[in-house]
Amino acid sequence: MTDGKYAPENEASAAKGAVSAYMSAATQAAHFRQVRRARETETIEDYVELIADLIDESGEARSVEICRRLGVSSATVNKMVARLQQLDLVTAQPYRSIFLTDEGRAVAEKSRKRHHIIVEFLLALGISEKTAWADAEGLEHHCSEETLQAFERFTSAANEDN
Repeated sequence: MTDGKYAPENEASAAKGAVSAYMSAATQAAHFRQVRRARETETIEDYVELIADLIDESGEARSVEICRRLGVSSATVNKMVARLQQLDLVTAQPYRSIFLTDEGRAVAEKSRKRHHIIVEFLLALGISEKTAWADAEGLEHHCSEETLQAFERFTSAANEDN
């Protein structure tokens, strides 16, 4: 189950399935910090990826379409667009289209690539396309580069076998 690094520190807890039995408190804290960092950027990445998709599809991204695609209110979109502007990821003016800065486009492309890697991996496992796309939406933000590279190797090997 593990490479030895995560051998159970507490056999009784491990027998009950306790995740914490396989790592020190410091290691577990590091894992939780990683998850919190991913959550902090998840919404930002979702927005810039969607804005990139809309621009690529129709030449522009409008708040009303972002609301429709994300299922959120216009106030929520306006608040996030203001945050994205502060982060220098988008440019926008009231009642106008939203555009990505070069940095925003880079974030969107990185997120898009991660999304596609995960979809391909899930499809290679035999997951339905509908489920793969839905599951990838959350997974893309929480996988390490190491894990994504392993997914790519697995997918490449699976494709070579077919």
